[in-house]
Amino acid sequence: MSAATESIRPSASLSAMVWRRFLSNRAAVVGGAFMGLFLLLAALAPWAAPYDPLEQDLYNRLSPPSMTHPFGTDDFGRDILSRVIYGTRISLRIGVAAVMIALVAGTVIGIVAGYYGGALDQVLMRLMDLMLAFPSILLAIGIVAILGPGLDNAMIAIGVVAIPQYSRLIRASTLTVREADYVQALRALGAKDLRILMTAVLPNCLAPLIVQSTLSLATAILDAAGLSFLGLGAQPPMPEWGAMLSGGRELILSAPWVLTYPGVAIFVTVLAFNLLGDGLRDAFDPKTIT
Repeated sequence: MSAATESIRPSASLSAMVWRRFLSNRAAVVGGAFMGLFLLLAALAPWAAPYDPLEQDLYNRLSPPSMTHPFGTDDFGRDILSRVIYGTRISLRIGVAAVMIALVAGTVIGIVAGYYGGALDQVLMRLMDLMLAFPSILLAIGIVAILGPGLDNAMIAIGVVAIPQYSRLIRASTLTVREADYVQALRALGAKDLRILMTAVLPNCLAPLIVQSTLSLATAILDAAGLSFLGLGAQPPMPEWGAMLSGGRELILSAPWVLTYPGVAIFVTVLAFNLLGDGLRDAFDPKTIT
């Protein structure tokens, strides 16, 4: 075998290059590791939590962190560590549900607007611009005020608020992809619009959607905590991090551990998802893939 032949190596696939770039980003790997830990805690919450998160022990109310209660207890004597662990399950559920609502609705709106263009594009995008004109948290509060306070309604509100981000993102990608040669070839062969959208346009717009979904998970969890803090999301005694902060806000001086650990859980979760999202964005960036 000649030296020239020996020097030839099969080119790495796109997925392999993306994976290599992601692993080279230490911050993204750390974020992914924490995300895996959160998922594990959510799945194993009944076994990982040392106590029932709703069990009250009034004789040990506001106990500081100890060997018996590593995170201390709240004003009802409930174990804060157990409530934080169960809160992981609730917060991830909120984030995933809200992102799925925004992802599905935003993708449909954006891909239709970008593919067909014209008056339909103008109407849909002006509607999205109208939603973006409102601060996200105020729009979410307004939606919850109409639907009523509660965890499910908070999920819907957070998902609806995020729809414009996905619609504009997928529209921009669709405007580029619809002029590609393979899309024109499908049209020439007489393929229906639905088949073109599902087999040619949407698969080539997935990378930015994956990145946006990861980043939106952090925003959804933060918004859900904000709504619960205001009394519009999860309701007591549900062990949701924002509701825990709201219930303990008057104890910030006398029993700071009641607020500290739920606050740290929110901070670490949001930071982990942001690090993971930034890493995926860099890994999928076609300008940096080599």
